[in-house]
Amino acid sequence: MVGSIRSKSIKQAKSPVLDRVYIAILLVVFGGIVLQGPISVGLGTLWPHYDLLIKSWKEILLLVAGLLSLVLLRRKGQYGILRQPLMLFIAVYALLHVVLAVAMWHGTQATLAGLMIDLRYILFFGLVYIAISLYPDLKRQFLLTFMVGGIVVVTFAMLQVFILPADILSYIGYGKTTIEPYLTVDLNQSYIRINSTLRGPNPLGAYAVIILTFITAAYLKRKIPPITKSRIMAAILLVGGAVALWASYSRSAVIAGVVGIGIVAVVSLSSKISRRTWIIGSVVLFGLVGGLALNSRSNFVSNVILHDNPSSTSSTKSDAGHINSLQDGIALAAANPLGSGVGSTGSASLYTKQPLIIENQYLLIAHEVGWLGLGLFAVIYVAVMIELWRRRNSYAALGVFASGVGMGIIGILLPVWVDDTVSIIWWGLAAVAIGSLRMAGGRWNMLNRKKVAND
Repeated sequence: MVGSIRSKSIKQAKSPVLDRVYIAILLVVFGGIVLQGPISVGLGTLWPHYDLLIKSWKEILLLVAGLLSLVLLRRKGQYGILRQPLMLFIAVYALLHVVLAVAMWHGTQATLAGLMIDLRYILFFGLVYIAISLYPDLKRQFLLTFMVGGIVVVTFAMLQVFILPADILSYIGYGKTTIEPYLTVDLNQSYIRINSTLRGPNPLGAYAVIILTFITAAYLKRKIPPITKSRIMAAILLVGGAVALWASYSRSAVIAGVVGIGIVAVVSLSSKISRRTWIIGSVVLFGLVGGLALNSRSNFVSNVILHDNPSSTSSTKSDAGHINSLQDGIALAAANPLGSGVGSTGSASLYTKQPLIIENQYLLIAHEVGWLGLGLFAVIYVAVMIELWRRRNSYAALGVFASGVGMGIIGILLPVWVDDTVSIIWWGLAAVAIGSLRMAGGRWNMLNRKKVAND
């Protein structure tokens, strides 16, 4: 009896330490991921022999956090969280990856890289979901971390656009063998595409969409505190996010941004704006689109929107590349309904003898884990989006939902979830927005759900 009491007291004494370590790991990953590019390139240049280990810092931390989560759930008697349908689908999705990775082996490096790329954001979602379910007060810390990280990204983006030389990142090791310090629109030096601290212009554009929809939702829901510092932070994110989105010259991100902000505006203002105003706004929007179509031969439209400059030195236009990749991806998915194995596509496939790049997130998943894997991912993604939509009265849930629609659009032309910063940030925010629903006896606490929905 005495031994049992002593054992229980020891567990209670250790638990707070494990709680803090678990939370700290998640916040470090969530905040540090925006510096993944400079960290991996800079440290990889200094210690090239440890390049892969340096790039894997977040995955290593997530594995540690995964083990800690099991310990904490056991000690708190909250294993019911893992029995929720969404968490079970995530477990099956991960298990399918492991089974196919073994069955269709593509080498150690390619397989491990493929597993990390495919599963890290799903794992992070699950870990943050657990953390917020156990400690709802963490929501504020995660959102603050997101906004501070966003300020770092958009501030550096504005410095790149207005002050710094285009190749500034080359001084810390950026280059052809690592990450290009900047890109151009079809090799046209008149249109520089910046990276900020991310891995490229397209991820920067997608990240900017997440920031813009989130801050727009906060503004329209009147959730920006009447404090000077908070308003300055929100203004920097809004202006800097717009600059970053524009300077990325990512057309898919611009479309996603327009759609995302439109969703936020419609949901937030539909009952406050008259039908006449909506009609006038629609006419103006169609007028702008028509004006761009009529001026399709202008220098601006030709280069920035159509990415089609006859004087460009690029031998292959970006549109042609997207179309060819889409055709190849569809053909491969149709020919291999079971998939070709983890690590057979994307950057992970560079470690194999037959590297393959598919510029479509859904076809990429289908190529690696087959139609079943794509179906499981669709169930997980749709389930998360439905839960966000149900909580649309919350500015955080609305902002993440709107950007989630945008990410879905970007995924048609680019493997949007392959980028670690974009995927970790969005799925982490999604977990924060919906994870505060508490559990009661392993089931949803519907009374608490109604309360949280108005946060």
